[in-house]
Amino acid sequence: MSHPFNTIITVFCLLISFQALASEIQPFKSDGCSSFPDGTLSQQDLWLDCCRVHDFAYWRGGTYQERQDADQALHQCVAAVGEPEIAALMLAGVRVGGTPYLPTKFRWGYGWPYTRGYQPLTAEDLKEIEAAEKTDPLSD
Repeated sequence: MSHPFNTIITVFCLLISFQALASEIQPFKSDGCSSFPDGTLSQQDLWLDCCRVHDFAYWRGGTYQERQDADQALHQCVAAVGEPEIAALMLAGVRVGGTPYLPTKFRWGYGWPYTRGYQPLTAEDLKEIEAAEKTDPLSD
């Protein structure tokens, strides 16, 4: 009889293996500002566009530097709508919660299989992203 821990490890490894085989990017989805408000009480969508652009960058993924750039762009965008304190809070949140090493729906590179991590986008990746952009509501 095998130990329950060994069974859990085996199932986890199989799941990771199956995800690694699925190398195509999934369709873009945005949940706005994830678990954070999309704006103030009086302007409920004040920084929603900032979050959607940030979601698109996170969906496509890439290198660690690209993630830092996306996070800084979010910070600058939210500060530019007149909310520098909210921008700082959001920056702290995405730096902690956006790591590609957590299996969340808002992790860096969430359009790709979970195990991708930080990887430069290849020419083939960019073709997939370009094809997905043609059906993306942010691409207009």
